Amino acid sequence: MDMTPASADGLIVLGKITSVHGVRGEVKVYSFTDPIDNLLDYRFWTLRRGDERRQIELVRGRPQGRLLVARLKGIEDRDGARALADFEVCVPIAQLPRLDEGEFYWHQLEGLRVVDREGRLFGKVDHLLETGANDVLVVRPCTGSLDDRERLLPYTDQCVLRVDLAAGEIRVDWDADF
Repeated sequence: MDMTPASADGLIVLGKITSVHGVRGEVKVYSFTDPIDNLLDYRFWTLRRGDERRQIELVRGRPQGRLLVARLKGIEDRDGARALADFEVCVPIAQLPRLDEGEFYWHQLEGLRVVDREGRLFGKVDHLLETGANDVLVVRPCTGSLDDRERLLPYTDQCVLRVDLAAGEIRVDWDADF
C-alpha cells in the first residue's frame, strides 16, 4: 500500500517543495513516495499551492538524506527556487504504476465504508497512518454507523477480509467493542 493523498482534479500529491538548495536554483523536496526517489520517475510535475497551478519539468534530481534535491527547468537561481517553496508536487493519478491484485493506494481506501462480518457499519475510512509494523485505517463514524466512536483498525490480513472498490466497502473481522 502506498501513502498518497488524492484530489478531485485527477492529480495526486507525491511530495512538497520545502526550501531552496544552494544558489543555482535547486529545490529541496519532501517525497511521500516509498522509496523517496520514486518521485524522480515522473518527468513532468504539476505544482500546486492553494488555487495556483504551475506545470514544470524535472531536469534531474537526487536523494540527499531524507529529502530529494531537484533541478527544475527554467529555475536558474536561488530567488526562483525560493518562490516554489510550499508548492505540492502532483502528478496525474493515471500515471501511477499499476498495483498487483489485492494491493491498493491509500487514496483508493479513503472514503470507503467499513463493515464487520455481521454487516454492521463502523464508519468510513478518513485516512491511514503508517506505523512501521503495519498501516492503520482511521475509521470515523458516518450516517448509519453502529455508534459514534472513531476506530483504529490495523490493515492486516487478519483484520481486513475484503476490499471491494466497486461497492465502496471494506469488510473487516473486528470486535465492535474495541
